[in-house]
Amino acid sequence: MKIAIRVDASSEIGSGHFMRCLTLSSKLMSNGAEILFISRDLPEPMIGMLNSFGVSYSPLGPGDNLSGGDLQHSRWLKTSQSNDAKQTLKALSTTSWDWIIADHYALDFRWEALVRSAVKKVMVIDDLADRPHQCNLLLDQNLGRNVEDYHGLVSGETEKLIGPKYSLLRPSFAQVRTESLLRRVNPKFKRLLISMGGADKDNATSYVLDVLKASNLPAGLHITVVMGGQAPWLQQVRMKAMQMQCPTDVLVDVNDMAQLMALSDFAIGAAGGTSWERCCLGLPSIVLVVAENQQGVAAALKKNGGALVVNNIEEIKLAIERLLRPDTLIPFLRDISLAAQQVTDGQGAERVVRKMLSVPGYYD
Repeated sequence: MKIAIRVDASSEIGSGHFMRCLTLSSKLMSNGAEILFISRDLPEPMIGMLNSFGVSYSPLGPGDNLSGGDLQHSRWLKTSQSNDAKQTLKALSTTSWDWIIADHYALDFRWEALVRSAVKKVMVIDDLADRPHQCNLLLDQNLGRNVEDYHGLVSGETEKLIGPKYSLLRPSFAQVRTESLLRRVNPKFKRLLISMGGADKDNATSYVLDVLKASNLPAGLHITVVMGGQAPWLQQVRMKAMQMQCPTDVLVDVNDMAQLMALSDFAIGAAGGTSWERCCLGLPSIVLVVAENQQGVAAALKKNGGALVVNNIEEIKLAIERLLRPDTLIPFLRDISLAAQQVTDGQGAERVVRKMLSVPGYYD
């Protein structure tokens, strides 16, 4: 089985799309698949990750920055959909392909119609439900999403995988889930994890540290900050960490995030793909909306009770004050954890792969 994946990553796009595609690739490869990533301007550390996983990589040519697109995220593509499809088809021309997976907010049915001539099946990974698709399989792993949200956007024949039951988490999260949930039975507040996304282009991490520095944090608290090596504000965050009143570590490009989350008592993070990682491990958290496309995830988590959701930095101070009330801290942590762990069990990638292998017509 040969599978191509069209995905990008950058400081604006973030790394979440790339990471979930890499997770799916790993599971597919364990089922005997050969994988090719097709990307434009992929950061060097991510190219290194592909190499370490044994995944092939085909870089697209430079964009012309003349997208002229009508989608909200058209600028992310750095060219037109038709030109991107032409370049993608060139990357696909060396062999026949069973699937192409598109995980990109700047692509829709027009791109998919152009590339499907070179593949047997098309899969789309989406979070927005804001544009039509021409695909055999659609995955939207977000809490609060319904099949009806894609009514009129995909064909009635499109197989739809909807909800965090299908969240693409690395196997390590399912592996430490039991251990992590057992720690939540008797909650503590000794280890705080901050993870605002690998890029954190808006420097949310610095603002969070400023709020924490001015808060009455309990004695014995240890803070761990996680960032990507390409984050533009990394050095500023390191300087702020040195000025904190409690021990604060800054870890870069960690490869054991599941274990780090499992050993944490609370987290402050962005309302992106890491939300499902925290939920899988029952890690109570304050979730900050740092991008418009995270509003739906945040609203669903708030309704579910699986996180304390804030919409801006100013609200974080109030959330922390609420968290630290001595009479409510432990019940608060326990309640959030119980709600969060019901969201996903970390087996989503396995479910997606099984569905890919059973889509009608695959063996045509």
